[in-house]
Amino acid sequence: MAQLADLRDLIIRHARGGIRRNIVDGISLGVVRDGTPPAATMSEPSVTLVAGGRKRTAVGDLEFVYGAGEYLVVSIDLPVTGRVEHATRDDPFVVFSLALRPAVIAALLLDTVDVARPPAFTGLAVGTAAPGLVDAACRMLNLLDDPADRAALGPATEREIVWRLLTGPQGGIVRQIGLADGSIAHISRAIGWMREHVADPVAVADLARISGMSVSTFHRHFRAATSMTPLQWQKALRLREARGRLLTGAVGVAEAGYAVGYGSPSQFSREYRRAFGRPPGQDVRELRNDDAQSPVQHADAWIP
Repeated sequence: MAQLADLRDLIIRHARGGIRRNIVDGISLGVVRDGTPPAATMSEPSVTLVAGGRKRTAVGDLEFVYGAGEYLVVSIDLPVTGRVEHATRDDPFVVFSLALRPAVIAALLLDTVDVARPPAFTGLAVGTAAPGLVDAACRMLNLLDDPADRAALGPATEREIVWRLLTGPQGGIVRQIGLADGSIAHISRAIGWMREHVADPVAVADLARISGMSVSTFHRHFRAATSMTPLQWQKALRLREARGRLLTGAVGVAEAGYAVGYGSPSQFSREYRRAFGRPPGQDVRELRNDDAQSPVQHADAWIP
């Protein structure tokens, strides 16, 4: 569609040929001109609209592929692994991402009548972008040219984007983000605690209490939202946090493992290799070498 071509041009212009995170008001833009190896990251509630190229993302045992004219919506913090599957200089991977704020969604829920039922897995989904959604994203990017326009019109345009999502095929997932007493909000409390206490031991009964649920209800809703058990989610978080520490070069392998709660360097190395396909030392050396050769090789990791 012509609107998608307009969105692609706007993203490329404002992204300045690369990755720009959180330019303003939760907006991030990306242009990647080559395929990338798998990159592990933590996603956050957001919508990512693709104007060119294609990406493959895995969470737990589930895999999602999304390309031009589609969007990815995420309702909760998730440890994901993604790679740009198709991108060339003539057809780059081009994306617009907007953080989804519970307060904005909640304010619109009173006006919604028919919202699609959420799928069995409520953490992440792919949908086809309707013309109205693409048009609203274009107008949001046009506002970046004038701070005064953005201040006056940006909130209304954000509301429109959220409205288009709520009334679209993945509205059930988006709705969950805005429900203060919904399962996503309750599970998010436990996830927030684990992110703040990454090295602390986890007792599922304590997480259930933080979420205000019984243990059995907590398990059921946690798996529906993340496709993982709480302990699997914590392990994925710890390994990603350790990988980030190793990439800074400030700590060694054993220190990185201890810092995120591993008492045994051998167990840490074993689980790290299982998660990322290489031992910690080798993995970090190769990632640094890849980044030196291509600075944007892993820069797309912020895109779920």
